[in-house]
Amino acid sequence: MDKKFVITIDGPAGAGKSTVSKIIAEKLGYIYLDTGALYRALAYKALKIKISLDEVSALRDLCSSTTVELKNIDGQMKVYVDGDDVEEKIRTEEVGLAASKISTFAIVRERLLNLQRETGAKGGIVAEGRDMGSVVFPRADYKFYLDAKLEERIKRRHKELLDKGASVEYESIQKDMFARDKQDTQREIAPLKAPDGAIKIDSENLSVPEVVENIIFYISGK
Repeated sequence: MDKKFVITIDGPAGAGKSTVSKIIAEKLGYIYLDTGALYRALAYKALKIKISLDEVSALRDLCSSTTVELKNIDGQMKVYVDGDDVEEKIRTEEVGLAASKISTFAIVRERLLNLQRETGAKGGIVAEGRDMGSVVFPRADYKFYLDAKLEERIKRRHKELLDKGASVEYESIQKDMFARDKQDTQREIAPLKAPDGAIKIDSENLSVPEVVENIIFYISGK
């Protein structure tokens, strides 16, 4: 494939988007864009300086006073906040829930929209998130929507965190995942949904290699 495509992979939390997107990007020699990390970056800063996640004025000040950068480090995009690498610090459930909350505000989405589009302007990118194919890259060459039932996604996220050495209760993950689903699907601005023209993949009974194989199959046309 000589052309450098824009590939979007959307879906709810815990559907396997990150793992699948990273593998596909590596296989194709593309850049992996974790757009959720950008929202997590602002959420991390908001929690750090203890501002309200519900006040537009506070979020506007946050957006104007915070520098969020994407840096290509050995073929992978990493997110920096005010010059600091926050890649590890933004991966907690607390930050994830806060990111889902602030993403409902137009001021936050507008702040990050251009940064995302600039990153994908030349193609050769696998963009993963909640509104990649519907809002950020509506003209993407290939759009996918990865999904699984809520209970399965909760189990996956719980196992993922335990594997990383985190001490977290299953009930806590269940509560947070339910809250994130509700926030993502019911927000007025760019709610989570399958983008027009997206290929839907139910990952519940598929392994990661099988999901990757399906996506590569569609892209390669073989």
